[in-house]
Amino acid sequence: MASKGLLESQMRVATQPTPSFSGRRRLEEKPTSSVASLRRWKPLKVVMTSSPPRERQVMRDTTLHDHKALTPYQPWTRHEPEQVPVEKLEVIASLDSWAQENLLPLLKPVSKSWQPQDFLPDASSESFFDEVRELQSRARELPDDYLVCLVGDMITEEALPTYQTMFNTFEGVRDKTGCSPTPWGVWIRAWTAEENRHGDLLNRYLYLSGRVDMCMVERTTQYLIGSGMEPHIDQNPYNGFIYTSFQERATFISHGNTARHAKQLGEHKLATICGIIASDEKRHEIAYSRIVSKLFELDPSGTMLSFQEMMKKKITMPAHLMYDGDNDHLFDDYSSVAQRCGVYTAQDYASIMEHLIDLWNVKSLTGLSSEAQKAQEFVCKLPARIHRLAERTQRRARGEVPRRRAFSWIHNKEVDLFL
Repeated sequence: MASKGLLESQMRVATQPTPSFSGRRRLEEKPTSSVASLRRWKPLKVVMTSSPPRERQVMRDTTLHDHKALTPYQPWTRHEPEQVPVEKLEVIASLDSWAQENLLPLLKPVSKSWQPQDFLPDASSESFFDEVRELQSRARELPDDYLVCLVGDMITEEALPTYQTMFNTFEGVRDKTGCSPTPWGVWIRAWTAEENRHGDLLNRYLYLSGRVDMCMVERTTQYLIGSGMEPHIDQNPYNGFIYTSFQERATFISHGNTARHAKQLGEHKLATICGIIASDEKRHEIAYSRIVSKLFELDPSGTMLSFQEMMKKKITMPAHLMYDGDNDHLFDDYSSVAQRCGVYTAQDYASIMEHLIDLWNVKSLTGLSSEAQKAQEFVCKLPARIHRLAERTQRRARGEVPRRRAFSWIHNKEVDLFL
């Protein structure tokens, strides 16, 4: 990513001038583009949803190419992470009391937290079946491409065990006993408990809606948890908190957009559901970005180098190993639908970078080492480069007929992908 060529080879983007959801009639139409015309058009490769090419990340294990496989991918290319410098671990160790005072207050008491049942029909109520029929009536109007976005978001939330496991690889903050009383241990468990409600709520809504193939959705979730993730954090807590700051903002944006679209589509209760999840993600984003702000205060050069490292590696989306037992490119297809519909876009990726650069006052940092100064220059120039490449792709995409893809989640109905 240090050069235009490398940026274009490592990142993918697809943007849509006017994000919209296709109607049900549209989904039944035959594609009008010829195969030849689609082959002639080659989209510019820049940043999209930040998923690295799967062949660079993992190798397909052909011996597991059956539906009984526990996980479809084997991480042959993964490496043992380098040891985290002692200086960084000392900085993290000095933050225990700070975390107690500045992180834990951002957690909500369980007694004051919303629960999934607050937004769903009560099965113990005499009006339960009437409420379900009303929910299904509203959900019937949701376009299939919107459902693909909603299911993809839900599956990402349901893979929470992977994220807690990943969090516990961060040197210096891991919960060593599973019930550690340290501020970091308390945070990890309480954050997981809050996040757990998100997948539960979306799962139950989708189940009651009657619009999706829950067996295929659940199969995808099991595959994803079994596959894990590779965010290139390398056990480094600096890298880890930069990653989580970015990811929490990305999920805040994604759920916020699904809430906005649900409202436009007339499903106001679903809009409330997505909105309440987005508010949690925003609070978590504040927590993680607050940690990085403190790291910049205590170790500006080391933190700047970690910021550059994560931007060069790209922020790998947590569900990048998504698989349903058949489609080897499921995550890319889901991301393409989300891109076209305006749920999460390349412009969002660049905007998140701009937000974090401003929040952490990266442009005004002084006293950096020479290497960190170069990292500062690289990071500050990157969002504009991504915006330009995204706009170029958008211009090239105008007038092209989108490809279509069947999704097992919605009973193999086809929806438009971004080109």
